[in-house]
Amino acid sequence: MAEPNALARAVAQGARPVSGAEGDYDDLISACSGARVVLLGEASHGTHEFYRERCRITRRLIEECGFSAVAVEADWPDAYRVNCYVRGSSDDRDASAALSGFTRFPAWLWRNHDVLEFVEWLRGHNRATSQQTGFYGLDLYSLHTSMNLVLDYLEKVDPDAARRAHERYACLDRFGHDVQAYGYAASRGMAEPCEPQVLAQLRELLERGASSERASGESSDEQFHAEQNARLVVDAEAYYRTMFRGGAESWNLRDTHMADTLTDLMDHLGSGSRVVVWAHNSHVGDARATEGSALGELSLGQLARDRFGHEVFIVGFTTYTGTVSAASAWGGPVETKVVSPALHGSYEELLHETGRGDFWLMLRDDGPAAVALDPPRLERAIGVIYMPQTECASHYFNAVLVRQFDAVVHLDETTAVRPLDGSNSGDPDEAETFPTGV
Repeated sequence: MAEPNALARAVAQGARPVSGAEGDYDDLISACSGARVVLLGEASHGTHEFYRERCRITRRLIEECGFSAVAVEADWPDAYRVNCYVRGSSDDRDASAALSGFTRFPAWLWRNHDVLEFVEWLRGHNRATSQQTGFYGLDLYSLHTSMNLVLDYLEKVDPDAARRAHERYACLDRFGHDVQAYGYAASRGMAEPCEPQVLAQLRELLERGASSERASGESSDEQFHAEQNARLVVDAEAYYRTMFRGGAESWNLRDTHMADTLTDLMDHLGSGSRVVVWAHNSHVGDARATEGSALGELSLGQLARDRFGHEVFIVGFTTYTGTVSAASAWGGPVETKVVSPALHGSYEELLHETGRGDFWLMLRDDGPAAVALDPPRLERAIGVIYMPQTECASHYFNAVLVRQFDAVVHLDETTAVRPLDGSNSGDPDEAETFPTGV
């Protein structure tokens, strides 16, 4: 390999090795110790090392800093099933069963061996301590599942309220489970939007939660779970109406929903709550530091910084080459694909040229590494679809790394995540994030 250039040498000065040693992230954990929200990214949805290192960091944040929740880029109902399992309040026999709710394409995001191992660890951790740590979902794609859970809850605690909810949600039932057909028809004036009905249902549920008239034995967690599902229905209905309009509106609605869910969760867990977030770099990074800002795009990381200020710490992840689990088309089977070496002029190439292998960098300071990484460069993002034949157009964008993240973990050569049996693709009907899949 050629002698690293001056920029690469400057970056190398700040490199802290990631070797698998217990002390790899000592300084990172110290930097996060005062944060209420730590967002951990990934440059792809199918890289084993990204999951592995996020799990290592998260375990330390839970054990050493008292973080009380892990919130992931997944649907609320599916993740809540895992939450019940790790808290010991479900009938699932093991972590694989608890993860079986993740059936929507691409199921391998959460039904994989790294997540399985972490979920089992979290259940064991909760058994050994009185301070429980939950597992929650931030995303908004489970419209019909969430509708059904609201109805199930109300049928148990208030049959009259359940009847009213059935009448309101019937507006969406006309289209069956084809939520995109509803969105297209409503956005083109071919069908009346269901917004008034779903908003009315959310308002009634929130009013019920604010009152003292609860069924005997009903917990605040049950009410909160129902409220979050009702909020999800409201935002998902709006999302599907906007996704056919183009522009940044649907993207912003999704990331705003994730930020709102995070805020609601922290309020529910109490003033001392601290949350670790797992999501793609495109969501956890500050969108103001990317070319998406010119298009009006927001991001979860940007909104978190706006709401929680310096109590937010964002960690991005990058790789130079290796393999990745991804599909070639929406709804297709998962494949192990070769990740092309990073493009010339990209951040990934610069980090590779340091010759330091796997390492992490602090970007929040004014050290030589942060200064070297300040000018805008290309950055790679691989979603659930990877198209190396159109690498530059499909997977690169311009960004300023030091404003996007507070730290970055670079894992030079990475490998594909291993899906659990039967989780290769999942139900492809709701292709919401096409074509980027992030």
